[in-house]
Amino acid sequence: MDLSQLNVWLAQYPRSYALSGLMGLFLLAWLANWLTRHILLRGLRRLVKVALPHDDPEITPLPVTSRLANIVPALVLSLGIGLIPDLPTAWVTVVRNVCGAFIVLTIAMALGAGLNLAIALYQRRPESEQRPIKGYVQVLKIVIYALAAILIIASLIDRSPLILLSGLGAMAAVLMLIFQDTLLSLVASVQLSSNDMVRLGDWIEVPPLNADGEVVDIALHTVKVLNWDKTITTIPTKRLITDSFKNWRSMPESGGRRIKRSIPLDQQSIHFLSDAERAHLARFTLLQEYFVAKDAELATWNAHHPDVDEDINRRRLTNIGTFRAYVLCYLRAHAEINQDLTLIVRLLAPTAEGLPMELYCFTRNTAWVAYERIQSDIFDHLLAILPEFGLRVFQSPAGADMQILGKQPCGAALQRLPQD
Repeated sequence: MDLSQLNVWLAQYPRSYALSGLMGLFLLAWLANWLTRHILLRGLRRLVKVALPHDDPEITPLPVTSRLANIVPALVLSLGIGLIPDLPTAWVTVVRNVCGAFIVLTIAMALGAGLNLAIALYQRRPESEQRPIKGYVQVLKIVIYALAAILIIASLIDRSPLILLSGLGAMAAVLMLIFQDTLLSLVASVQLSSNDMVRLGDWIEVPPLNADGEVVDIALHTVKVLNWDKTITTIPTKRLITDSFKNWRSMPESGGRRIKRSIPLDQQSIHFLSDAERAHLARFTLLQEYFVAKDAELATWNAHHPDVDEDINRRRLTNIGTFRAYVLCYLRAHAEINQDLTLIVRLLAPTAEGLPMELYCFTRNTAWVAYERIQSDIFDHLLAILPEFGLRVFQSPAGADMQILGKQPCGAALQRLPQD
């Protein structure tokens, strides 16, 4: 029996003819899908491996092509359904509409995968940390999926998409109410990017949200901060516009990290230097230039004032002034202190907790661990050398001090107390 005779025989049984045609069409669609995935995509995968030896899954176009491959069986069904005889017109229309909606959905998902690929490629560029585009890409995805949804609905109901678009005008207020967070986040993302307020890798502090760490992701709706305790704080993008926050980016860019810490000195240990103390401190190499300049200054001042026979009327060196000069010279000679930035050693207002001597300077190394090491080394040295100047660190009486006073006779205990 040849093909023409088979058609004549099948024409006598229209339902069997239509059923066999449907089976053949579905078989052809399955074959087209198999050929596309197992031959075309396999060949493309091999080409990608040759072009990208490291086989990075984030920057391969395979997700895009895999989704586009789903269009082939849908096209076969859409084009072939009309060739099957004796099918109801409604069936043909439904199949074509469903296939059209599926093709639109597939193209939209392929475009989404393509945008993900574009983000992955862009993030490997050096300027990606300064100009993140993830928020803009997410907005573009929303637009693509919204248009795809309109086209899918129009295809399923077999109506022009213009009819649906004309009805969106009346729904604009409702849509703005539904997507108000998205719109606010979009405006915030544009402001953050255009004003260069936040970049990937920035160290930011947002006290109201308990965020203190490095920015690891900037998206349309959220900014993720990896805190120093290894927790992650997710901040709504719009909060970085409405609330204030601190960005530490300029600190490493300036080449210095600030040290601002004081040593509380016991005010009762401050006095004028005696000749013995002056000779003792003259051995310090860092103070030799200071003593030469200060001796000349004091000698000139005292020579112009005739009433300096008494010590009370003469200008003399103090142990606290000499120590302040030593700290300044020590910081000037320190290899890890940035000499191009502000460097001050000053006395603050006296308090009930002593007289604070504040160090204000900047380290060359801005890394946290190195910065803490440098700062600790400086104060280790200053606290250890402080008694050489006859000064004491102020410290409130502790339990051990009370025990010592309690074990001694009253007179001896009173002798240990500072005398006015």
